[in-house]
Amino acid sequence: MGSSPLPVNEWSHVAVTLDGGTGTLYVNGQRVGQNSAMTLTPAMLGSLGNVWLGRSQYNDPTYAGGYQDVNIWSAALTAGQIGELAGTRASATSAGGGDVISIACSETSGSTLADASGKGRHATLRRTWGLPSHPGFLAAYPETQFIELESRTTPDYYRVWAPYYTAHKILKGLLDAYTATKEPKALDLAVGLCDWMHSRLSRLTPAVRQRMWGIFSSGEFGGIVEAILETHGHSRKPEHLELAKYFDLDSLIDACAANKDVLTGLHANQHIPIFTGLMLMYNKTADERYLRSARNFWGMIAGTRTYSIGGTSQTEFWKAPNQIASTLHDTDAETCCAYNMLKLSRELFFKEQNPAYMDYYERALLNQVLGSKQDQDSAELPLATYFIGLQPGAVRDFTPKNGTTCCEGTGMESATKYQDSVYFTAEDNSALYVNLYIPSELNWADKNLTVTQETTYPLEQRSKLTVAGDGQFELRLRVPAWATAGFTVRVNGTPVDGQAVPGTYLNIPRAWKSGDSVEIDMPFTLRAERALDDPRVQTLMYGPVHLVARDSRTTFLPFSLYATAKLNGDLAPAVQPVAGKPLHFTLSGVELAPFLEGTADAFHSYFRRNEPKVVFGGVDSGVTNPARANKTTLLDDVWDAASFVNKPELLKRVAQVNSTWIIEGALSQADADRIYRCAQRAAFTTPAGEIDDLQAVADAARTAGTMTAEAHAMLGARLEAARKALAEKSTAKAVRYLKQYLDFAGRSLDNQALQDILVSGAQALIVRLTS
Repeated sequence: MGSSPLPVNEWSHVAVTLDGGTGTLYVNGQRVGQNSAMTLTPAMLGSLGNVWLGRSQYNDPTYAGGYQDVNIWSAALTAGQIGELAGTRASATSAGGGDVISIACSETSGSTLADASGKGRHATLRRTWGLPSHPGFLAAYPETQFIELESRTTPDYYRVWAPYYTAHKILKGLLDAYTATKEPKALDLAVGLCDWMHSRLSRLTPAVRQRMWGIFSSGEFGGIVEAILETHGHSRKPEHLELAKYFDLDSLIDACAANKDVLTGLHANQHIPIFTGLMLMYNKTADERYLRSARNFWGMIAGTRTYSIGGTSQTEFWKAPNQIASTLHDTDAETCCAYNMLKLSRELFFKEQNPAYMDYYERALLNQVLGSKQDQDSAELPLATYFIGLQPGAVRDFTPKNGTTCCEGTGMESATKYQDSVYFTAEDNSALYVNLYIPSELNWADKNLTVTQETTYPLEQRSKLTVAGDGQFELRLRVPAWATAGFTVRVNGTPVDGQAVPGTYLNIPRAWKSGDSVEIDMPFTLRAERALDDPRVQTLMYGPVHLVARDSRTTFLPFSLYATAKLNGDLAPAVQPVAGKPLHFTLSGVELAPFLEGTADAFHSYFRRNEPKVVFGGVDSGVTNPARANKTTLLDDVWDAASFVNKPELLKRVAQVNSTWIIEGALSQADADRIYRCAQRAAFTTPAGEIDDLQAVADAARTAGTMTAEAHAMLGARLEAARKALAEKSTAKAVRYLKQYLDFAGRSLDNQALQDILVSGAQALIVRLTS
């Protein structure tokens, strides 16, 4: 009972009596605690240099309240007298004012509080409203906001709204002013502000600081660690580095370092900047815990809590991981979160050149960030989004409704991201990373050369780099993870050797000469990405671009896409391009448009996948597309394995999936046979094209030594005969040669896997030609 906190917004009477070795605590006249074995007495304290009310010589939080009166008696009062004191001032009770000290605290001016005991122990007011406790104080709030935060145990942003968050804005503004103007007063103010913060926070126990930073909103401090470390770079004061460490939220840092996801229910943008600060702390301290924590945290967001546009959070908070379809709402994807995730991705890339960081960066930049600004001019309003609704029929809100939010300010800052992280150089200047395909010019002073990038990407699916100046370095081109349809590079018109693997960098070492050009082609494919918690709810991506359906209906639109999919999984045949409007298509009579266009049209970011029948290459099997309890379908299983290099590879996958679904009891053998025959008949290319695919497989096998020269020649001769027969429009003759091919392949090939591919391909072509 004696440990319960006092209520706020009301007066409480607190009294302590010491009678011999017994100390008693009273609250509002009621005894709430007693210690009968006390050894400390006032006499043992000796002569005191300072006697404070509201603080102590220990690192306790400062008292954030007021006093009605303060009295000390030389003898312990009775419980009855304590009860009287709880109801009125001491001067009106039988105890009277304190005979050691009696301060009424009723003065309305001046800095002296009079002692009425007759002992002359007057008090001096050391802090008034807004008077700083240490030189350097500069804030948008009186210091009482910082004081109250130190004693708060529960969130209440109506009483304390993130004083250190605002301190970050002021501090960063001063630093930017100094960078831009070299005005020494700006730096002096920044250094003083950090001195003041250190003076406050150094007096608090680690437990108090941990409690502060864990309080929603009130304890939010934004990017203050980054700004403090920037100040430290100028001041070199060790206490400034110590100050930055005071903001470590250890419970979160330790959990993420152990790859333990504790983010559910946390305020998103309160915590993302913490990890950007940790990356800079790692730069200063080399503490691996910081790097490990930031890396794992990034994966918890980019991997399981990111919407198709690259944004995260719902109503500013994180839900449980993998919850996408269930969180589609009008308050999704706070814009500040995307901005800060870009900063974190950039910092992580400096330490680990993992292209996944830049794949995410491209997604968030080209979709949420670019689409968060309305495509019109305004001299009065930022016209930038706060939340982005992702529910069906959402309309982007580009104007502040209840005063300008943080995201409108961030929205203006976001424009700087279009020139940010396009290029990085290796630490030793031996390599140049091209991370983003954006029209730009890089002045590489250390190499005394310039790289110019020309493109309208993503309106076009290519880019061109031109080098001015000579130098030896390795050009590292990011091959986007989505670039499954190819990524071809030509230097001065000559194709570059080496395989461009999606999700990696293509490295081109060279002694570069002035005028060298690098042309990059990266065809976009249309793909659907499933919500992690409901595979039927999906979103469309065209290369790096998120496509939305412009439609005012407020229920999920049903779209079917598999029926005409290409062998590489490209769903583009299902949509029709709109002439004269790049990145615009129609699907089932609905316009698809890039999210990056900042319009106020109603849109659908997610749709309901509807694939009622098993159809391949426009050929309908007549079999209903079966679904599991987890809502995935047979066609999902087939196309999850794309890209298929040829029809035999698709047929192999269809056979495997059919077998699995039969074993699960979800597909009959008869329906499996119909599905397989449908896949055989499907037209992904011309019959002559299928013959070319079979010949390509044989050529590769001969090169690899898994087919003899004799078998290669015999099989090739029959395929050539079938090709000529098709050219002569003699289908029967072509089928006869293909049957001979089948017979010879079955008898002459020892490699079973090779035989299966060639036989299944030839059989499929026969079925197609005879159906």
